[in-house]
Amino acid sequence: MPSEGPSRRGVALGFAALALVLLPFADLTVAGHDPWAALGRMLAGFLRPDFGAVEQIGQALAATVFFAVAGVALGAVAGFCLTPFYHLRIVRWPAIGVRSIHELFWALILMQVLGISALTGVLAIALPYAGIFAKVFADQIEEADPRPAEVLPPGVDALTRFLYARLPLIRVSMQSYTLYRLECGLRSSAVLGFVGLPTLGFQLDSFFRVGDYGAASAILICYIALIATMRLWMRPSTAPLWIVAAVVYLALLRSPPMGEGALIRFLTEDIVPAPLRDGWDPGELMAWLWPILSRELWPGLLATLLVAQIALALTGLVAITTFGLIVRRVTGRAGQLAGHLGLVILRSLPEYMLAYLFLQVFGPSMLPAILALSLHNGAIIGHLLGRDGEALVPGLRRDAPRGLTLWGWELAPRLFGPFLALCLYRWEIILRETAVMGLLGVATLGFYIDGAIAELRLDRAVVLLIGTGLLTAAIDRISRSLRQRTRGARRIGPVEGRR
Repeated sequence: MPSEGPSRRGVALGFAALALVLLPFADLTVAGHDPWAALGRMLAGFLRPDFGAVEQIGQALAATVFFAVAGVALGAVAGFCLTPFYHLRIVRWPAIGVRSIHELFWALILMQVLGISALTGVLAIALPYAGIFAKVFADQIEEADPRPAEVLPPGVDALTRFLYARLPLIRVSMQSYTLYRLECGLRSSAVLGFVGLPTLGFQLDSFFRVGDYGAASAILICYIALIATMRLWMRPSTAPLWIVAAVVYLALLRSPPMGEGALIRFLTEDIVPAPLRDGWDPGELMAWLWPILSRELWPGLLATLLVAQIALALTGLVAITTFGLIVRRVTGRAGQLAGHLGLVILRSLPEYMLAYLFLQVFGPSMLPAILALSLHNGAIIGHLLGRDGEALVPGLRRDAPRGLTLWGWELAPRLFGPFLALCLYRWEIILRETAVMGLLGVATLGFYIDGAIAELRLDRAVVLLIGTGLLTAAIDRISRSLRQRTRGARRIGPVEGRR
């Protein structure tokens, strides 16, 4: 008899125990100032939003929307073109590679060739999203009814079979997923401002640097409103108009020109390991590579895994304790509205932006990254579980309990399988975001990548990016295996797609 896989409870307890073991090794110090005083100043400013800089905020909002629309559209088209061939390794492995690298890392690399330009922002979103779209669209095809394709004559080629027998079945789900991916694109576009592109992140960083918390509050309010109303202003029928407007807007953006031959120099010199630029010498290559692996890649990997595992455990804690907030029979009508508002705010703000806010309060350590990752991802999972919990309520007995009793004895046990599946699913995403937290000063892989790029040692940065991609791919594989073995996986729909 085949051995049974690990139980759901065993997997959850294993991750919780691992986080407790790792906790003493995490840098959770508060850097040399009173966090409550800093938090008080921020809250005082946030309670008095200042929309006086309306022109700057309006320009940043427009740039955020148009970068996202153009990047997602290009990524969706590229991913769609790759979908019929995704089963081929020559397509699948490059797609895994491009989507395993965060948008901020892509932006930093592309800036070395294209400068701070519109094309840099669009490609930074489009490249990883193309790999994501290709995988998700291919998964949707696999889940579609195979019978229409089976009735076609045997000699029909794969592309024709895809266009006429498979595509009509998944068209609606593809549209829905693309709309969700645009919401993710808005988050990605906003954080690109932290590396110099003219989106909301740039203005937020500028206002924080001068202590103008009222203006920063206005930006956050506008951003959350933008996310919350996206399904009102973006519809399939108006998407072509938005794409045209994005192309026109971005074409008019001015950017400092790069020197001639930047692309050729990037491909033939910058990313080529220094010992290989004058010929092949294995000894010199290993002497160059070993310090990078031992002093940067290995410590960065360990720190990234450390933060990600603690954040994953806290994500589960946040999700399992908050999903009941949006179930009316648990918290009542007023509590449900308040719960929805809180979860919408937390899941709308990108992890990087939340970590930036916590950084102003607690200073540079692993604490801002862990808090941001757990709150954002916990709010996403809590929202999905709460929606499922609300759907379960009509099937309960009329005399079924309410409040915490309903949450603890009825809903939590029934939703534990989907809860674990969603946590495992977000594991890879948490890891990607953990790596990029290094740009804020946390000693994860992004810290070393940012340092290499700042020193114009792009060959060293490429080695570190390859390590990041391999780690992300490994975690994705482990997560997928655990979901299958625990039989807790659920179909990942449009709202649950990869970030």
